[in-house]
Amino acid sequence: MKKTLVIVFHPSIDTSVANKCWLQELAQHPERYTLHDVHRAYPDGNIDVAREQALVEAHANVVLQFPVYWFNCPPLLKRWLDDVLAYGWAYGTGGDAFKGRKVALAVTAGIRQEDFTPEGKWKVTLAQLLAPFDVTLAYIGADNRRFFAFYGAEDGPKETGYAGRLARSAQEYERFLAAL
Repeated sequence: MKKTLVIVFHPSIDTSVANKCWLQELAQHPERYTLHDVHRAYPDGNIDVAREQALVEAHANVVLQFPVYWFNCPPLLKRWLDDVLAYGWAYGTGGDAFKGRKVALAVTAGIRQEDFTPEGKWKVTLAQLLAPFDVTLAYIGADNRRFFAFYGAEDGPKETGYAGRLARSAQEYERFLAAL
């Protein structure tokens, strides 16, 4: 059985609470998951495209894990998409690397879930914000498995019950990935 590649895009994973918790949960299952921290692999931001493409090819499933930054993805994830999803590899003539490959997003949002509703504070859902990923995955022929989210990450330890909510989220995240 090929493992799931979890590609992490977090510029400060050492100070993260939610993303780090998720990774600690997944690290307990090295037979199922390969964890790849792009910021650690490329501290200068220069992505080794051939290495990234080989990692994708060696795995059955791919998960892009990141915090939502300013209602978007971190800049290095955008660069990864621009560089790695190359013509002739991910799309276009001969570009079938993602054809049928299961791909999902795993995101942490600082904002609470009720604020990510048409009636909420921001008048938009997280699914709407992540729609460009849906289109990208369709364009490259990936089997889009949608997203897993943890909301209210910026509430942090000051929230009563935060630690338990985060621990449950990490376990649910692992189950989401196992079901890909």
